[in-house]
Amino acid sequence: MTECQIKFQAADDVREFVNAASKCDFDIDIFYNRIIIDAKSILGILSMDLTKVMTVKCYGEDKNFNKTIAKFAVA
Repeated sequence: MTECQIKFQAADDVREFVNAASKCDFDIDIFYNRIIIDAKSILGILSMDLTKVMTVKCYGEDKNFNKTIAKFAVA
């Protein structure tokens, strides 16, 4: 399991993230405060406050998805 902090700048970023997550065959969750959203749900992510830093937990490994996470990672 890997965990990292991400932040989206626009709705197009969310769409790119969800498309990459949907190609993975393992579970991916996004956490903000006590809210847990499935990372493969575009409506779920868009319902969150995109101006905040969120935590992503991946329960598997995929090189292409790791590149996508790195694009939105908070330093």
